[in-house]
Amino acid sequence: MSLRLLFIQYSATSLAKIIKVAARNAKILKVVTPHMLRHSFATHLLEAGTDLRTIQTLLGHNSLETTQMYTYAATSSLRDIKNPLDSL
Repeated sequence: MSLRLLFIQYSATSLAKIIKVAARNAKILKVVTPHMLRHSFATHLLEAGTDLRTIQTLLGHNSLETTQMYTYAATSSLRDIKNPLDSL
């Protein structure tokens, strides 16, 4: 299989329909949109320690400032980080 076959382009409408059917099949009652999946993808990458430049490339953003929008969601997990000095 060539690498070109992995990058099939879908219209926004087709992609939304595919996601809607997949959510229904998974018995997800909440509305799921392509943007929600894109946002979740970026947020999870950021929380896993992926650098912003890599996320910028993966999302196809021209500007790093656009990618930085995703950092606000990831900062909520910072509250859960324990300071190792607190256990001394």
